Amino acid sequence: MLHKRFLLRRRFFFVLLGLGAALTPLMLNYYVNAVTSSRRYTDISQVPEEDVAVVFGAGVWEDGSPTPMLADRVQAAVDLYKEGRVRKLLMTGDNSSEDYNEVKAMQEYAAERGVPAKDIQLDYAGFSTYESCYRAKEIFGVKQAVLITQSYHLPRAVYTCRQLGVDAVGLGTPDWEKYRDRSMMRYAGREVLAVIKALWEVHVTRPEPTFLGPFEGIK
Repeated sequence: MLHKRFLLRRRFFFVLLGLGAALTPLMLNYYVNAVTSSRRYTDISQVPEEDVAVVFGAGVWEDGSPTPMLADRVQAAVDLYKEGRVRKLLMTGDNSSEDYNEVKAMQEYAAERGVPAKDIQLDYAGFSTYESCYRAKEIFGVKQAVLITQSYHLPRAVYTCRQLGVDAVGLGTPDWEKYRDRSMMRYAGREVLAVIKALWEVHVTRPEPTFLGPFEGIK
């Protein structure tokens, strides 16, 4: 009888352990969503005016052109710029090899739509959301900004930048309502884990980015 009770208690313990492991990531994601909710927008007309918009990279095709998600982000930045709500665009993304250059694609897309070159700043070493936020403050001197990315990614971006010293709000571009559910389920699943990594980085390890370099400022 005692052995049976022991087995039941052990089984109950492992069930609780499994539930905790499953629920903790969801709770952490809920927390990040909740604490950034008042700082995220989907309507350009509601976005507070700031000097700088930070646009995050989102991949380019083999011919160097932006993926649809990246094009949406840059288009939102162009619209924000033309509305007079920001005066500079900081394009941050991956240029880790000669044949892969997100920020060049972003720059060209914005320039073709009327944003002057003098108002576009490029960060070639924004290899992750964390590194982009870190470098925005330490390399480009950004203290306040509008962050532009898809809505599913925006809570993590706003939270990370704010924890790293950038007083950020965010403009979320369409995602679930625009892209295939299968794709969005994959992105959303990865985002759950990415939020955990972000919390670990900003609250525990605070690693320096891959490349830091000298201060450049926003010209």
